[in-house]
Amino acid sequence: MASLKKVLRKKKYIRVKLKKMVTNHLELSAKINGVKGVFILDTGASNSCVGLDLKDYFKLITEESDVKAAGAGATDMETHKSSNNILKIGDWKLKNSDLVLFDLTHVNTALKHHNASEVHGIIGADVLEKGKAFIDYDKKVLYLKKSKKKKANKLKLPF
Repeated sequence: MASLKKVLRKKKYIRVKLKKMVTNHLELSAKINGVKGVFILDTGASNSCVGLDLKDYFKLITEESDVKAAGAGATDMETHKSSNNILKIGDWKLKNSDLVLFDLTHVNTALKHHNASEVHGIIGADVLEKGKAFIDYDKKVLYLKKSKKKKANKLKLPF
């Protein structure tokens, strides 16, 4: 029987290592607009998020949003949104990535109480869905499907 790794490699999936935090969250490195950050992988988060205070760090252009964020330990939080970002996780790339920005102080405070490192944000179900993700919890690996390159339309001339 072929291993998951071999099957997914044949299907053009990219393998990304995950790190288990002391809090049992899975952590990964990613780049937003070419800037490296540390993120929690959260299948229960509908959207990928970045700390509101990191707008300039990740070179984000934001606008206020009417949507209120809610998460573990916090509700009714003000949010901003940012569109058309480039998200890179390992060798996997998502252009035109949308991100939600809100105050992650409660998340990082909870992590610090458990002697865990702070994070820049959360990679949520939106990215996992676009990447047709598989998570191998035993091996601590995330697999994301490599996006197909779109062929340029060639102009066909009648002569």
